[in-house]
Amino acid sequence: MESKRNILAGNNKFNFYLFILVYFFLINHSFAKDNTEGVFTNLKILDKISSKNTLVKLKNGEPITFKDLSIKSLKCKNSEFDDNPEITAYIQVKDLTDENNNEVFVFNGWMFSSSPSITPFDHPVYDVWLVKCY
Repeated sequence: MESKRNILAGNNKFNFYLFILVYFFLINHSFAKDNTEGVFTNLKILDKISSKNTLVKLKNGEPITFKDLSIKSLKCKNSEFDDNPEITAYIQVKDLTDENNNEVFVFNGWMFSSSPSITPFDHPVYDVWLVKCY
């Protein structure tokens, strides 16, 4: 009779430890997802005429005006791998000097920090680079 109790107690301990292991795995997995997406995006903007760099901090979803540009970051994301970090952001840029095309974006797409030439930002006065997502 005592051996049957010990077996039941051992099964309960095993189920308890299994529950704890699965619980912590799910919690850590959900935190890992939250760490990859950021709320703020940092962009570096080069004025080609004056040769000045400016660091601009954007809150995702809110447009800002930088000189003749209206810039909006919709989403930014950090890579899950630490050995080769990659930062991506979905950016929309309007040129405010062009009054005829109010609804047309100069740039509307994903920007990559490690390879800005994949989807280049092409403007005669400004260059924009993705720097940070947090």
